[in-house]
Amino acid sequence: MKKKKSWIDRLKPDRLIERPPLIYRALFPEAIWRHKRRGGKTVYLTFDDGPVPEETPWVLDLLDREGVKATFFMVGDNVRRHPELLEEVKRRGHSYGNHTMHHLQGLKERNKKYFRDITEASELIDSTLFRPPHGIVWPGQARLIKRHYNIVMYDLVTRDYSRRVDGERVLNNVKRLARNGSIIVFHDSIKAHANMRYALPLAIKWLKERGFEFRPLPM
Repeated sequence: MKKKKSWIDRLKPDRLIERPPLIYRALFPEAIWRHKRRGGKTVYLTFDDGPVPEETPWVLDLLDREGVKATFFMVGDNVRRHPELLEEVKRRGHSYGNHTMHHLQGLKERNKKYFRDITEASELIDSTLFRPPHGIVWPGQARLIKRHYNIVMYDLVTRDYSRRVDGERVLNNVKRLARNGSIIVFHDSIKAHANMRYALPLAIKWLKERGFEFRPLPM
């Protein structure tokens, strides 16, 4: 007999990560979840948690070969250790944003510590764009952050960082969920190495074949 699924299984929590539900988006009206443009089909590739020398140069070289511009949300401590990678992102015409100094999750930190971490990162990352690590903050934190930054969330999380999925699943997430205006999250991090390097080139190819244009998020 087939085992009956629990209500938790039926919710498919992984799917809620891959495309945040409307009820969650409604909690953060200050944030940008999708960036639709009139005419044509556009997507916005974004990369979180870098820059690191093991992954970011590979991503930059691939984007150059494909003629694609993207947006990098950088951890300040990584920029401190590898400032040349931020300069390389700038030189190649990509946009970039603040991802806190130490990749802090807002729900786990007091406001004072969290905002201090964002400010410390901003001294190294001169950008009006901000993405909270894990896409998680308190609504009150978001309202305060919005005073100084454009908060960029996402329309599609590839989950390339997860050990629970393989590269094919990451690619299929793009194929299943990409749409006009999608802000798509990959990671230029060591943790995402195998899944990202498998899925990213194939995702770009698939999106191009379907007429999508790639743009960086405006700073």
